[in-house]
Amino acid sequence: MDLEELIERESDDYGKKEEPEKATKKSSKSTKKPTKLMEEAAKLSNAKSDAEGIVSVETEGYFKDEDGNFLKNLEQVLNDAMIPYAEDVILDRALPRVEDGLKPVQRRILYSMHESGLSPDKPTRKCATIVGHVIGTYHPHGDSSVYGALVRLAQDFNMRETLVYGHGNFGSVDGDEAAAYRYTEARLTPLALEMLRDIDKGTVNWGKNFDDTHDEPNTLPSRFPNLLVNGAMGIAVGLATNIPTHNLGECIDACCAVIDKPDITTHEIMKYIKGPDFPTGGIILGGEGLKQAYETGKGKILIRAKTHLEKEKDKDVIVVDEFPYGVNKAELLKKIGQLKDANKELLGGIGDIRDESDRNGIRAVICLKKDAETDKILNYLFKNTDLQVSFGINMVAIAGGKPKQLSLKEILSYYVSYQRDIVFKRTKFECEQAEDRAEILSGLLIAVKNIDEVVKIIKTSNSTGEARERLMKRFFLTERQAQAILDMRLARLTSLEVNKITDELEELNKKIARYKKILASETLQYQVVKDEMQTIKTANQSKRKTSILKDESAFEIAEDAELKPIKDVYVCYSERGALKKIYEKGFNISSRSSAKTSTLNEVHKFIVKTKTNIDIVLFTNLGNMYKVQIDNILEARWKDRGSLLTDLFVSYQKDEKVVGMFAENELKKKELLFVTKDGTIRKTSC
Repeated sequence: MDLEELIERESDDYGKKEEPEKATKKSSKSTKKPTKLMEEAAKLSNAKSDAEGIVSVETEGYFKDEDGNFLKNLEQVLNDAMIPYAEDVILDRALPRVEDGLKPVQRRILYSMHESGLSPDKPTRKCATIVGHVIGTYHPHGDSSVYGALVRLAQDFNMRETLVYGHGNFGSVDGDEAAAYRYTEARLTPLALEMLRDIDKGTVNWGKNFDDTHDEPNTLPSRFPNLLVNGAMGIAVGLATNIPTHNLGECIDACCAVIDKPDITTHEIMKYIKGPDFPTGGIILGGEGLKQAYETGKGKILIRAKTHLEKEKDKDVIVVDEFPYGVNKAELLKKIGQLKDANKELLGGIGDIRDESDRNGIRAVICLKKDAETDKILNYLFKNTDLQVSFGINMVAIAGGKPKQLSLKEILSYYVSYQRDIVFKRTKFECEQAEDRAEILSGLLIAVKNIDEVVKIIKTSNSTGEARERLMKRFFLTERQAQAILDMRLARLTSLEVNKITDELEELNKKIARYKKILASETLQYQVVKDEMQTIKTANQSKRKTSILKDESAFEIAEDAELKPIKDVYVCYSERGALKKIYEKGFNISSRSSAKTSTLNEVHKFIVKTKTNIDIVLFTNLGNMYKVQIDNILEARWKDRGSLLTDLFVSYQKDEKVVGMFAENELKKKELLFVTKDGTIRKTSC
């Protein structure tokens, strides 16, 4: 594709359609003149009246009634109206451009702030002023939509690299709304200037605003790949986009790689862009789902909160340091509390839930009770709450004047091609400016060297026009050069000023030569793109916030890790060597006295009250120790005999008897005293 085709492709009129002419109605009693469409329909009318007095007319979708009114089917009206409406929503509202990654309202906000001089080195200005200027000049829609877009550009939990610096309350990750625009202030960030750099050098196409009183840019120069860096979300008519945020440095390196190797594969690009990089951090699964999304433009990934465990008074504490992108922290903690109250048997191990987040970072604390199954509770929360969510990647943007689903390589290719176009146009503009200035300086230099004759020509001329013509003829000057000589101040005749003119002319000639080399070489144009993007990367270093795991098993929740209800249970050991478990409700049916003897007059030597998630430890007369899980003990009623230990343990001998039975948690940090058959006493720490 040559440069002219590239420039033509970027034209904002590409792919636009005119809104179809709407049908009009005309009463037979009306004094208005018939429309052109009605006149044509009347000429073509040759149908006969039917029972209802409606006659068909040979015009597209129109009918004429007995009063002479031309009607159109509602179905056709809706169809014709839907097309321009859908185009307007898709192209001018909901979807970003692939070149600068901005929707129209975002582009208008940034340009309006640039036009108002709200640069990073200037004081902030009331958002009410900014919103009013945007609405009145470029975006005639509701103030809430404009202010909402402005707020999002300033939120560091939504934007990977904020483009607006907000002073005041601009909302929070807890879902708190921003303060009203009469209270907040804003200005552009340094990185936003890179979005707007060189916009006044003929680099972008311009169009008229809604009332044709101002010009507005169709795209911004966007000297870094903003579509990937800050992502995009939007819902249009029949289309939607959901592009995740990425790391600035990785995206720039990938752009350079595409320039160096145009036929680069997605796998090779992913060596530079390892995956999305969300402003809220978290952990993502970078397996086949991510690769498919980058190859086709559509896929799904999993995002998990980043957690770690701490100890608090011998109890486990789950600390959440980073939440998945787009998750409301306050709502999530509230949901965990509701699950705990609704499922006390399952989540009875959860104690207090606290939000200890502050200006230093996120810190949500889930305190667990003693002996709670930490891993299983955490897995349950991953499975049933937004501590782990799926993110559907759908990379749709306006490319070539129409919406298109783009792969990662296509986005990068469109962008670097656009940047080459920007560099070409800017270089051409600067070259023309330098040539114009060099032309003027050359004329001034001629005048200084021939000052006496120049003065004589001017003094002897009857008018300025005559002097200009005589100077042009005598020294072979252009009209601009001759006018510059006439406008020259006497101070420019000093030797110091003459040297300045000479030095400036030499410097301009060097620049012109360089500009012409760049304009003549596509390779040099791409090299300029690479150099300038690397400069932006160096000035805006940003470490990756989101971790990437490629092992899919790390995100799988095993079946045996399912959290089961924790209930109070009694474990009984009978004289005949059998175990049985009885839940607390069944145990309380009988009195404690009747619990010691079964219906068969069988004595229970040990009865231990415990919980279903705690193992039972048995010590026998032969010096053996056995540990049995509650799940492996059959549930029984008082009249049932239970399970023999010989059936539970292969190594258990018939003449072996249990001499001690404990819940495992009772043995922690305790000592046991053993007495052997030969009279030896031993004390053992557990």
